[in-house]
Amino acid sequence: MTDRKRVVLSSDHADIELRKTIAKHVETLGFEAVDIGPQTSESTHYPLHGQAAAQMIAEGDCELGILICGTGQGIMMSANKVPGIRCGVCSDTFSARMTRAHNNAQMLSMGARVIGEGLALEIVEAFLTTNFEGGRHATRVDMIEA
Repeated sequence: MTDRKRVVLSSDHADIELRKTIAKHVETLGFEAVDIGPQTSESTHYPLHGQAAAQMIAEGDCELGILICGTGQGIMMSANKVPGIRCGVCSDTFSARMTRAHNNAQMLSMGARVIGEGLALEIVEAFLTTNFEGGRHATRVDMIEA
C-alpha cells in the first residue's frame, strides 16, 4: 500500500499513447497512476470508460481522475452521471486550476483531438497540484451536490 494519492486514468480509443504519457507524468509528480483504459486502438465506447473511472473515485479507490476522448466532452458527461463526481473539461491551465480551486473537481477531462501532448501535460500538472480553496466555494460545491 502507498500513501501517495491514487489517480485513475482512462480513455476511449482516441489516444491511448497520450494517456500512457500522462500516466508517466502523473508518477513523476508524486502520484500513483492507475490506468484502467483500453490497451488497443480498437473502437470502444467512452461512456463505459468514463463511468468506470468515476466509480473508482466514488467508491474511494482513487482520489482523482483523468479522462481522455476525442473532445473530452462525452467521457466527461458520462463521468458526471456518477453521484458525487465533479468532472470538468479543460483545454487550458487556468481552467484546470480553477476547476480544482473553485469547484473541487475530482476529475479532469481532455480532448485528444483538441490539444497536443505538451499542453495536456501542463494541464494535468495544473490540475493535480492545485488544492480546493474552500470558503465561499464550499457553499457553491454543496449547492451543486444538492
